[in-house]
Amino acid sequence: MPVERKPRKDAVRNRAAVFAAADTLFTHCGSPEDVTMADIAAAAGVGKATLFRAFGDRGGLIRALYEARLEPIREAVERGPEPLGPATPAARRVPALLDALLCFKLDNRHLALALEGSGADSPYRTEHYEQWHTLLRDLLRLVPGPADTDFPAHALLAATRADLVAHLAGEKGVPREELRAQLAGFTAAVLDARAGRGPAAGE
Repeated sequence: MPVERKPRKDAVRNRAAVFAAADTLFTHCGSPEDVTMADIAAAAGVGKATLFRAFGDRGGLIRALYEARLEPIREAVERGPEPLGPATPAARRVPALLDALLCFKLDNRHLALALEGSGADSPYRTEHYEQWHTLLRDLLRLVPGPADTDFPAHALLAATRADLVAHLAGEKGVPREELRAQLAGFTAAVLDARAGRGPAAGE
């Protein structure tokens, strides 16, 4: 049985430096498209060829950084306690998941914009979107209501898109807690409508 090789210490250091440099550049950039592989390599103190060997291309680097930053939330979703963990009742877990995703997008706005803009033909085909959509779709099936949960899952995720979050929080200046409250109200309305408690169910 082959022995799994540990990454070299210099490779681990380089990866951490690249992630830190990319974080800083994306946080302070005017537009995510302004940040190039050459910029990240220079800020991290590594050769551009090192980035391409490690990540393949700019999209690969963005995805790797996004996944690394999202890991605490993913860990909480997969194995954590309530309200994000798998033991949480679906009606409580859905709003908690969306709130966590919104907060993540607020804290990593330009990185999220870069990721959602890095899909080959559609942001809806990216792996991270499909994972969140599948999770929400399956949870909605546990909430009494119509059989179709595919579209409601898309609609709920649309409220956390990075371009919308950037528009509301950045251009419109909507405060963080107000955005969270608005998303919570929208999510509650969707869940209530599914259960036949909201106006939409009877219209």
